[in-house]
Amino acid sequence: MVTGAASGIGFALAEAFAKEGVNIVLADVEEAALAVAESKIKAHGVDTLAVTTDVRKAESVEALLAASVAKFGRVHIVCNNAGVGGANVDPWTGPLSVLEWVIDVNFWGVMHGIRAFIPHFAANGGGYIVNTASIAGCMTGFSPIYDASKHAVVAISDSLFWSMKEAGLPIGVSCLCPGWVRTGIVDSDRNWPEELGDKPVSDPAAQSILDYGRKAISEGMTPAAVASMVLDAVQEDQFWIFPHQDFLDIAIARWDRIGERINPEPPKQLPGMPPRAQMIAELMRAMEQAAKNG
Repeated sequence: MVTGAASGIGFALAEAFAKEGVNIVLADVEEAALAVAESKIKAHGVDTLAVTTDVRKAESVEALLAASVAKFGRVHIVCNNAGVGGANVDPWTGPLSVLEWVIDVNFWGVMHGIRAFIPHFAANGGGYIVNTASIAGCMTGFSPIYDASKHAVVAISDSLFWSMKEAGLPIGVSCLCPGWVRTGIVDSDRNWPEELGDKPVSDPAAQSILDYGRKAISEGMTPAAVASMVLDAVQEDQFWIFPHQDFLDIAIARWDRIGERINPEPPKQLPGMPPRAQMIAELMRAMEQAAKNG
């Protein structure tokens, strides 16, 4: 079972497992894209089930479990993959609804998946969970709320791993922490929930930084390459999955500074991005221009 399966890493995971002959449950909030994904996965000759799912809601994920069991009898692997990047607003002064949305999808979406499927695994001889975090779960420098949500995913995945080992349950756990991958995450506000009101207007200053991120993502690793690493990790019962060594090196350097009690500082440059000083200068110009325009 894969959440966020209609596109990006989620679809790549579903396809990679399908190529191994694994029957697939695809879950996503985008109904039209989910239907297209289901058709493509079926072409690999495996049984499939597509379930429109809003991972922000526990009852929606519980319904996903029920539908999966009704179709296949039991579930063996769960990929809690659905995630959003957040709307392009100032995290300190922008609408609180954006922060709620990012936390609800990125953190609660994973937690709901764990809470729904762990009891099912325990009652049926075990299983495996893959939680998609991000390298942002091990370092900062992307956006505050996104970084916070992904740090939370890493933390609960870590705890889940050793909790299952201590309990003697045959339930494996992996945590995926990629850097730039060719997905549509920068446009994830296309799925802005109606109940949160009008979608916030992008902040011009934040947009200038996002444009660089969009370019870096377009030149990043393919979702299929990431999915291949996930398959290897599941087979080897490997917890950490770090597709990007250059990003991991930045995270390690951060922890070295923590060990020396050095005050926090952002990375001077992220792979595939201009130096931070250049981006800050452009950010300031964008803010000044926005102020002049009223």
